[in-house]
Amino acid sequence: MNRNKNYFFSQFLKTCLSIAFVFMILHFVNAQKPTLNALGKQIAPILKTQILLDAKQALTAVPISVTAESCERSAGGKHDFYSEGDYWWPDPQNPNGPYIQRDGETNPDNFTAHRIAMIRFSKIIGTLASAYLITKDEKYIDAAFRHLEAWFIDTATRMNPSLLYAQAIKGKVTGRGIGIIDMIQMVEVAQGLKICFRATNRKQKEKVQIIQWFETYLAWVTTHQYGIDERDAKNNHGTCWTMQVLAFAKITGNQQLTTLCENRYQQILLPNQFALDGSFPLELKRTKPYGYSLFNLDAMSVICELLSRPGHSLWNMQLQDGRGMEKAVNFMLPFVADKSTWKYPKDIMYWDDWPVAHPFLLFGYQAYGNKKMLDTWIKLAHFPTEGEVIRNLPIRNPLIWLMIKV
Repeated sequence: MNRNKNYFFSQFLKTCLSIAFVFMILHFVNAQKPTLNALGKQIAPILKTQILLDAKQALTAVPISVTAESCERSAGGKHDFYSEGDYWWPDPQNPNGPYIQRDGETNPDNFTAHRIAMIRFSKIIGTLASAYLITKDEKYIDAAFRHLEAWFIDTATRMNPSLLYAQAIKGKVTGRGIGIIDMIQMVEVAQGLKICFRATNRKQKEKVQIIQWFETYLAWVTTHQYGIDERDAKNNHGTCWTMQVLAFAKITGNQQLTTLCENRYQQILLPNQFALDGSFPLELKRTKPYGYSLFNLDAMSVICELLSRPGHSLWNMQLQDGRGMEKAVNFMLPFVADKSTWKYPKDIMYWDDWPVAHPFLLFGYQAYGNKKMLDTWIKLAHFPTEGEVIRNLPIRNPLIWLMIKV
């Protein structure tokens, strides 16, 4: 009996300490209203008109979460995220049998509704947070919370905090670690949360519940075998595991995971993915080498941006042989400024849709002061419409990343 009392008391104490810690985080993020930094103020006029147009629509947009649509092939329930592997197709020799792979070729008949809903959610939060930074009008924050509550709190519509059924393959697997890459759409949601939390002192209960959702997801993605498989992937999948875990660790105040991600960048991603010339050899081997190189560089840029602070910049970190982000950005810059100079094979799909206004150009300009990076970003498309480009552009709302850091 005493043992039971001690157990329940220890669990109660642990819960109280967890809640107290969350409130400490909220007190910190509420301490100062979010404000654009110098670069953010410089580029805001370029984006303002479209942001406010999109935000006007977002004000009345109805939340759509994973519960809005389901697929009979999913092994999960109504609240579970489900997607199917992009490059898997019916076998012409066995139409009712397991799917076969056609690398780089997207099957348009696969189930993508949950991924599309998550992208929509990410775009809405990013747009509303950007509109708030421009106008300081809290109506955009109120609208954002309507969507945040639908995805993370409302028991009728919330998503379960795991990706057990992502990128399934018919006849083979009900989910894969590789599917965790679908969660990169939540990275800008997490960044938008920083603005929403700091913009208003209201919604304290909801803030706690949202943070707890991300804490639960982090516990899953860092311990489940799917998460471990994705963490140890040697290409952009390993990069994107680090990017999302880092973004969520930042919003939950998890310093242990933040340190883990910094160590992974320094000890694993940088030594194993960067070539001496600044390229990503594992991405260049793919059937879409241009798009994958851009994607991986953008994700690396987010990692460096999230981990950099005054007096400590991962942008300037180099290995002894000179490999680092500066070489990587300078490797891709000429091919983005003039794609005709690309000396590798063309992408098997979506070749004509790249490049766009990539975040590595803005972050790189902020880190190195190379005006060609900013000039290149300015002339490119800031609001792409091709679905595959949007999906593989982890940062679509640069203003929410260009804030004065507190």
